[in-house]
Amino acid sequence: MLPSWDDRPGTGLGETGPSQARREDAAGGVTARAVLVAVVLLVLIAPAAFYVEIAWHRALCFATYTPSMAPVVLLFLLAAAAGAPFLRRVGFSRRELLVVYSILLVGSPLVSKGLLVWLLGHNVAYYYSARLNPLWETTFLQHVPTWFAPSEPAAVAAFFEGGAQVPWAQWSGPLAAWLSFELCLFSATFCLMVLLQRQWIRNERLTFPIAQIPLEMVKEPQAGGRVRGARLTAAPLFWLGVVVSMLLSFMNRLSEFVPAVPAIPLGPATLVELPREGPLAGIGAIWFLLWPWMIAIAYLIPKELSFSVWFFHLVRLGLTVIAIAAGATAQPTESWFSTSFPAPYYQGAGAVFALLVWVLWTARHHLRRAVETALGRSPAGADAREPLPYRWSLIGLVFSSALMVYFFVLAECRVIFGLILVTMVVGYYVMWARLRAETGLGFLEFPINIQDLMVVPLGSAAFRPREIVSLISARWTYQPGGSLGWDTLPANVLETFKVADSAQISPRRLTPAIVAGFLLSLGVGVFVVLEGMHRYGFMGCAIANVQWIGPQTLLDGNRIFALLADPQFAKPDPNGALAFLGGGAFAILLGAMRLRFWWWPLHPVGYIAANTWSMHWYYMPFLVGWLAKSLVVRYGGLRPYRRTIPLAIGLVVGDLLNAATWSIVALLTQGRL
Repeated sequence: MLPSWDDRPGTGLGETGPSQARREDAAGGVTARAVLVAVVLLVLIAPAAFYVEIAWHRALCFATYTPSMAPVVLLFLLAAAAGAPFLRRVGFSRRELLVVYSILLVGSPLVSKGLLVWLLGHNVAYYYSARLNPLWETTFLQHVPTWFAPSEPAAVAAFFEGGAQVPWAQWSGPLAAWLSFELCLFSATFCLMVLLQRQWIRNERLTFPIAQIPLEMVKEPQAGGRVRGARLTAAPLFWLGVVVSMLLSFMNRLSEFVPAVPAIPLGPATLVELPREGPLAGIGAIWFLLWPWMIAIAYLIPKELSFSVWFFHLVRLGLTVIAIAAGATAQPTESWFSTSFPAPYYQGAGAVFALLVWVLWTARHHLRRAVETALGRSPAGADAREPLPYRWSLIGLVFSSALMVYFFVLAECRVIFGLILVTMVVGYYVMWARLRAETGLGFLEFPINIQDLMVVPLGSAAFRPREIVSLISARWTYQPGGSLGWDTLPANVLETFKVADSAQISPRRLTPAIVAGFLLSLGVGVFVVLEGMHRYGFMGCAIANVQWIGPQTLLDGNRIFALLADPQFAKPDPNGALAFLGGGAFAILLGAMRLRFWWWPLHPVGYIAANTWSMHWYYMPFLVGWLAKSLVVRYGGLRPYRRTIPLAIGLVVGDLLNAATWSIVALLTQGRL
């Protein structure tokens, strides 16, 4: 019998026969052409992300958010191209495409509103704002280290007002300082993910809902790992989800420009506006929100988790109503940032750190074996299948953490301050990676920032002026809000390890490719952001008109001014500490009940999610997703549920394809649409 077309040996890039299969198998999927494609795409993503997300503000999820649009959509397009008949012989294997996706996932978020833009613009904003506040010159600018940001008036004005060349000489010192800190932060969290990934992927078998999107979307048509060319999944329910989600989202967006086009509003919108006075003011408003992709995430995650999210949201509303009835100032629950009862954000932060201690304790046996292997007390090759040798991971973690502490010492902070801040930031990152791996809820923001967790219990008087300035200046590393560094970097790294494990990609070969992609994106991103800002000016970019990033970046100087000069912040506030400890104790109780009683319906992560700002919007999709999953499982069992998983994934992919479509429209119209 003659061999089939795909079995015939080939040559070059078009080779898809057994010889190419053997080479691809030997490389564990990490081939030169896969890395090359990822590198080219990373270089293209940086300027596209700057224009779409920052200069024109047409998409907030271009390369960040959870799930991230650019990596998923590019994987979709590459798989579609690889499956085309005329490209079949030069098509990539499934593992190669997942390698491209993994490199993009880690590198692409750097050029975004919450990473390089904030990192580079945050500290130079002090000097720009001080032009209107001469008192700042003598109050706190003297405490800002000279190497934190350019301070020469022309360089400061150029960043915010544009129309100038980048003064690279002025930026050389701040870039060297803060990029070194960013590299150390990435290195420390990367090494921690290496040390923990086997425990979470293999031992505890976390669900990784977001990682299921690329794994289910791209398929290999023949079993055995042969290189036949990857294909998009042919599951009808997947394509139904894609069409429904994309059509709904596209029509709604199109109706904004063409009112004659009918739209199906999906929110967020106010259904009922409640009184602004009295106890019911704690509820604020009843919101309507039915985003298909978020309903799909709620459908994919464990049922007790989606139930706990909306259940604890109702509990939070009830506590707020009780507090107002007892004499507290009437305000909606999402605006309750104070430490007075019920202090929801301090409760949520306490729960996060309590669960961090919990998950590290449950991983203690694995971590002990990892340390023993790093110290040479285990058989040789015990960590051969890990992304990095445990010895190098441990050295990288310790060395990078020490350099970050030294960074703050150079800023004239005490060693203990640097140790606490670095420990809390890294703990932030690790715990959120764990939460996203277990639940897929990476699009939530952290309950409250580290700045308040450090200042509120002790009072600002416990800190030196340089420490207050350093604490605020590092705020880009820990500010609450979806898709910032603490969400996208470590969580994305952990998900690449999950993808590699599921697709049998060599993690040892994937690691240098991921790191190289990150370094490339960092270099290209810095160039693109600085060139773009000095051309358009920060104040000339659309992102400056968005309250979340623009005014907040400029007004952080007010926060420093208050912490240094306002007696209100000088004294400790025990209420915040009590709420923090209470939230932690309650989360541990919920976790213990889940371990002891199999029927226990309340999940501690749902308690955390309910105490984030955006849950007054998001509770409804979680309610709908929980209800849909409950009905399917109750009346059909697990088999129908498993068969409908492609539908949920299609809903997510369809929404991302719509975002990509309008991003392309924005690029073609130069931001006019």
